[in-house]
Amino acid sequence: MTHTFFRKGTLFTVLSLLLTGSLTACSATEPQGNHAPTVKVLAQAAYPQMAPYPNEDAYTDSSTGEIREEFYDAYDAWNGDRRAQLQQAAVYESALTGFLGKSIPQFLSGQEGENRIYSPLNVYLALGMLAELTDGNSRQQILDLLEADSIQELRSQATALWNANYCDDGASTSILASSLWLNQDISFVPSTMKQLATTYYASSYQGEMGTEDMNEALHTWLNEQTGGLLKEQASGLNLDADTILALATTIYYRGKWSGEFAEGLTSQEIFHGTEQDLTCDFMHQSDSREYYWGDKFSAAAKPFENGGAMWLLLPDEGISPEELLKDKEAMNFLLEREDWANHKYLTVNLSVPKFDVASDLDLIAGLQALGITDVFDSEVSDFSPATRDVDGLFVSRADHAARVAIDEEGCIAAAYTVMAVCGAGMPPAEEVDFVVNRPFLFAITGNDGLPLFVGIVNQPG
Repeated sequence: MTHTFFRKGTLFTVLSLLLTGSLTACSATEPQGNHAPTVKVLAQAAYPQMAPYPNEDAYTDSSTGEIREEFYDAYDAWNGDRRAQLQQAAVYESALTGFLGKSIPQFLSGQEGENRIYSPLNVYLALGMLAELTDGNSRQQILDLLEADSIQELRSQATALWNANYCDDGASTSILASSLWLNQDISFVPSTMKQLATTYYASSYQGEMGTEDMNEALHTWLNEQTGGLLKEQASGLNLDADTILALATTIYYRGKWSGEFAEGLTSQEIFHGTEQDLTCDFMHQSDSREYYWGDKFSAAAKPFENGGAMWLLLPDEGISPEELLKDKEAMNFLLEREDWANHKYLTVNLSVPKFDVASDLDLIAGLQALGITDVFDSEVSDFSPATRDVDGLFVSRADHAARVAIDEEGCIAAAYTVMAVCGAGMPPAEEVDFVVNRPFLFAITGNDGLPLFVGIVNQPG
């Protein structure tokens, strides 16, 4: 993974609602030609504003080296905005924990021996938007999974979740965006479109579905929001002529380690994979940090520079990551670590492989198992809040792809979902070797402590 690659991290979800048939042609190629897309921009979202993180150099007197008083005023403004942002987690934390506890095992289990990654944050927001487009039992099933008593409560939780995880202040980068892609031959309910714009900051575009211009406009929007990191995948997200509407949500994420790994300490070592041993580049770092353990695992965190962390859960010998997903204690640790009793502050000799892993998940069976069924059945689905021009809309496809990579500098993470409308024993007294040389579970947490990405690494590469 190169330095430039680390600088761009992203995740996007695309949800499309179709009348009949499949969503898009998976074999689509890059748009050809230099003509500008003829797609009408109906509205552009106005995103949350935060005071920028002050650059100390810009406030330093070049002749004396002293920091001017204006720096402290700028810092207080930034710090006040950051505190207000983090306080919003109280609005959604308990409800989201339930969704995480159900969906993470559902979408990470079932493919033993393979790498798998899932982004619960983005799927939550996509399902929230889907709830706005549905009614009746179709909506209720989504509310039940997201543990919201009403659509009003879901709106409050989604708005808080959005604002708590949106950050583009010069110190941290976690940028969310949403968009609606509307068939020009269909009229849509204005109040629903307004609600999506208000709660989910959704920009809206309208054009002729199935055309090169419409698909190129979608690709351009996705690439702009994701820094081009997922350009190849985005090129295949084409909207067929029978598409009624599509919605897209993105998150652009980047995390730089708080204390980078020294490149000179990286060495090739053996990772004991599920099927075979692999030679990998292992990064090494020894410092004092909290070490955690349970009956079937041990764990440590590598924090990011401006909040959040990557948590590494290493199963005990003979235990697979999939078994941890079924273990109540391990899942409690993954989601609620604050009062964890089994931990100790000591010297941790961390050895972790550089990895770049990806996976593809079909979410339909998982969502149905979690209780969302009506939106997939045109006979019972209710999309009346979206449009009254067409009956029998249904979600025909729900694909989730994700990628996470780490190196000495930090971490990048990317994913998309397409829906056609995812112990060790007691530690030593003072020091422990934490060598991640066999399949493991990881989670990337944001400033609110909840996972943005979770995954299983069975084979780094």
